[in-house]
Amino acid sequence: MSDAKQAAKDCVSGTIGGFLQVFVGQPFDTVKVRLQTMPTPLPGQAPLYNGTLDCVKKTLSKEGIKGFYKGTTTPLVGVGACVSIQFVTLEAMKRYYNDLNGPSAGGFLTNSQLYLAGAASGITNSVVSGPVEHIRTRLQVQTGAPPAITSGAVESVAAIAAKSVETGAVTTTAAAQNSVKVAAEAAAATAAKNTLFFTGPVDAVQKIYAQHGLRGIYKGQAVTMVREFQGYGAYFAAYEYLVQRAMRLENKKRNELSTLNFVSYGACAGYAMWATVYPIDVIKSKLQTDGFTSTTRQYSSAIDCARQTLAKEGVAGFFKGFAPCILRAAPANAVTFLGFEMAMRLLR
Repeated sequence: MSDAKQAAKDCVSGTIGGFLQVFVGQPFDTVKVRLQTMPTPLPGQAPLYNGTLDCVKKTLSKEGIKGFYKGTTTPLVGVGACVSIQFVTLEAMKRYYNDLNGPSAGGFLTNSQLYLAGAASGITNSVVSGPVEHIRTRLQVQTGAPPAITSGAVESVAAIAAKSVETGAVTTTAAAQNSVKVAAEAAAATAAKNTLFFTGPVDAVQKIYAQHGLRGIYKGQAVTMVREFQGYGAYFAAYEYLVQRAMRLENKKRNELSTLNFVSYGACAGYAMWATVYPIDVIKSKLQTDGFTSTTRQYSSAIDCARQTLAKEGVAGFFKGFAPCILRAAPANAVTFLGFEMAMRLLR
C-alpha cells in the first residue's frame, strides 16, 4: 500500500477516534477547566466552586446539560483534526523507525522510539490544538451574560471613588460627587467594552483576531507545545508498549487483539498522559483565559503564572480540576483508540 493511501486511512480513523473522544470527554473537560481557572477567593470569601461535585451541581442548575457542552463545536471539528494529525504523524514515525530497525526487529519498536514518535505527533498536533483549546477554554469558563453597565455597579464605583477624595472631616460637594459618578460611569463603560463576550466559537475567533491578530488566537502556544511533546510522548508510548507486549505474549497480530485490549490500553494511555503533564495543563488554561493586554493581563509568562500559582495556592493549585480530568482519562481515551483501531480494520 502506498504511503499516501495509508496516511489517508490513518487520517480517517484518527478523525473517528477524535469525534468519539469529544462526545465522551467534553463534560469532564468543562468541569476541569472551570476548576482550573476559577479565581482565588479573598480572605473570608467562599470559593466559586467547592470541588468537582459542586461545580457539576452549579453548572447543571444554572446552565443545564448544555453547560457541560459549551464550546463543543470547536473541539468536535478541531479535535477531529487534532487526533487525525496525531495518528497520521504517529503511524508515519512508526513506519520510519520500522525501516530504520530492519526486518530483524519483527516490526517492534523500542520504548524510546515509541516515545519520540508520540512526542512528534504532539508537536505536529499543537499547530491545531493550540488555537482550538484556546477558543474552547474561553467558551467553557464563560458562565454568564455579556457584561453590562448596571446602575448599581456605577453607584458602587462612584461611592468608592467619592470616599477616596474625602480628607479628614471635609467631604466632597454635590458637584464633586456628580463628577465622580460621571467618571465612574465612563470607567465602567470602558471596562464593559474591553471585556470580550463570545456567542460561539466563530464569534470568538472573529473578535479575538480583529483585536489581537494571529498572536491572540495562538495565546499560550509555547506552553501548549511543551504539554503536547511530553503528554503525547507518554500517551502513545504507553499504548503502543502495551499493544506490542500483548502481541508478543498472545502471539497475535495487531488486528487479532480483542476489543478489551484496545479499551484497557487506551485508558492506561490517558492516565499516562495526564499524570505527567497536569500541572502544565493548569498553567496553559490560566494563560489562555488571561487578559490580552498589559492592563488586563494577570500573568506575564508561563513562569510568572507558575510562581503566582505557587505563592497564592500552594502546590495544590497545580492540581485543581484533577479529579474530573482523571475520571475523563479512561473513557475518553478508551473510545479514542477503540474507534481508531476498529476503523483501521474496516478500512483494510
